[in-house]
Amino acid sequence: MNLAIDQWYTRRQKDPEGDLYRKIAGQSPQNNFNSTTQGLFLAAPDGTLLGFTNNRSPEWVREMLKKGIAAYRPTETALLENRTPDPGYNYRPPEGGLVVTVTTKVLKGYEAASTTEIGFFQNSLGRDVLWVRKDEHEALARGELMDSLKRRLAMFNLLDNTRGEPHHWEASEVKKIDLSLKNGVLSGTVHLETASGDRAYIADLRGTVESKNGKVTRFDVVSRGQAWGASGCTLTAKPKDKFTLAVACRLASGTDEADRVMPQGAKSWLPDYLR
Repeated sequence: MNLAIDQWYTRRQKDPEGDLYRKIAGQSPQNNFNSTTQGLFLAAPDGTLLGFTNNRSPEWVREMLKKGIAAYRPTETALLENRTPDPGYNYRPPEGGLVVTVTTKVLKGYEAASTTEIGFFQNSLGRDVLWVRKDEHEALARGELMDSLKRRLAMFNLLDNTRGEPHHWEASEVKKIDLSLKNGVLSGTVHLETASGDRAYIADLRGTVESKNGKVTRFDVVSRGQAWGASGCTLTAKPKDKFTLAVACRLASGTDEADRVMPQGAKSWLPDYLR
């Protein structure tokens, strides 16, 4: 079976799921659990490592899979049950709140890709989620947009995460959030910029919010504007100059497993993310 996880959480979990992952990763070159253990692992159900690569090349991955599958010898393995997940690394959306999927794309600003891998970065989409508290949900259903929701959207979702994990915006870097919700239309502008001016995003937002019987049934909002700079793990293949960045937000359907993914901005401390 295929499984995608965020190893930042799993390598820290003190539960059976975390134990199994550390057993697998511990047999690989990415075995420093105080750092990243990012990569592609092929393992048997009992945790025996059959293959590993951190190379994105389809040829490398295919070769790793071929060798690993050839070496696999089935054995009886007990079903892993994670009945008490580590609460410190298994966050759940706020009860009575909302989950909004957020997709990011660089629309313009790249030069011609010099390699296939650079092309992968340039064509990639960023994906994250926005969690909305119960009181913010209730406010949206009344046609109101709370300052806390404006702040969370701006700081943690209006950024370029298409090539990796960036640093979220600090409160001091939020120069302007002028957003309003009137007659179901959310509109306004934002200006986010570091003190040095080496990274910024200045954009217009517009979208539709609909509700029925006190619950939000539609949240479609798009941000589009000029950005520049990079941070964290987004430096690879970054545009050299200003570029056009779009961010699309849509109410999660609840049918996609990815809707359960925890927000990138909640990694440090969930209460701070939701405040």
